[in-house]
Amino acid sequence: MTQQRYMVIDVSLCHDCNNCFIACKDEHFMNKWLPYADEQPRHGPRWMNIQRKERGQFPRIDCCFLPMPCQHCENAPCVKDFPDCVVKREDGIVLIDPVKSKGKKAMVDSCPHGAIYWNEEANIPQKCTFCAHLLDDGWNMPRCAHSCPTGAIRFYNVEKAEFEKIKAEQKLEAYKDEAGRNPHVFYKNLYRYEKHFIAGGILKNGDCVEGAAVSLKGVAAPGQTTNYFGDFKFDALDSGTYTIVVNGKDAMTVTIDASLNVGSIEL
Repeated sequence: MTQQRYMVIDVSLCHDCNNCFIACKDEHFMNKWLPYADEQPRHGPRWMNIQRKERGQFPRIDCCFLPMPCQHCENAPCVKDFPDCVVKREDGIVLIDPVKSKGKKAMVDSCPHGAIYWNEEANIPQKCTFCAHLLDDGWNMPRCAHSCPTGAIRFYNVEKAEFEKIKAEQKLEAYKDEAGRNPHVFYKNLYRYEKHFIAGGILKNGDCVEGAAVSLKGVAAPGQTTNYFGDFKFDALDSGTYTIVVNGKDAMTVTIDASLNVGSIEL
């Protein structure tokens, strides 16, 4: 069986440095890697786009970042809608033919992730290629993974069965794949971008309470104890209603559809 190319992105390790974006631009701006891809424009297209989200309310907030290249789907809508000019290689990489795709601007709208960009000057749709020209030349990863300083982006070339084991062991998830497109880009700690948290602090007589036992009703999340500042935080929560229990007593019930700082709970 042919080995497949996969990218794994750890959301918890991305701090929006944009090294991946810059490396992609450096590789493809003013460079024609035909027949893989034509030159990328200097401005506009972000073949490695970084989506940003802020969760919570001051002072209990966090920011998370979701790098979004082409997902190289096994059931790619662009391949289905434009079979004459988009090909999925045996190793899973999806490529747009820079000659045959000329003038086909409608291809941009075929991608549910917005990962296909229109090159106005060249009159063609373009996207991330996983740096297939480098992989075919012996590289073991694309430029974005090579340039990531935190190791947030990792690249695999393994058989599908082996990657299924990796996916299970690392609890990897696809991003918004309800339609079963079966992408070759997976995310670790995706809850940081898709889920919510409930955070707060415990006070007694106006002072922070360290070591208070806090748990949530309505979720299987393990209990925890407050830190030196009396703070607690439950993450990876779905929208819904939760009861905060402090030292065995119901303290507050909240309904969330976004991350929430409940403020201070006085004992």
